[in-house]
Amino acid sequence: MIHKSIEIENELGLHSRIAASFVQICAKYRSEIYIEKDDFQINAKSIMGVMALGASKGEILNVTVNGPDEHEAIEAIELFFKSLGDLD
Repeated sequence: MIHKSIEIENELGLHSRIAASFVQICAKYRSEIYIEKDDFQINAKSIMGVMALGASKGEILNVTVNGPDEHEAIEAIELFFKSLGDLD
């Protein structure tokens, strides 16, 4: 099991288009992936859950990945969020 804290760096936060792309990335992996923000935990493979987080710039998401491809999954997630910061 891997736990990482990731800060939202892009100006628009985790809006619908970005949330959809994030869910597509997470869905590629067999591991369970959860995101927690302010004691609210959701399945990262659920578009409704990700959008319900309402994550804005500067907020911290705690990501938990558990499963057979957890290392690959967390690398892809970190790369995804890093690339969002590069869009500014």
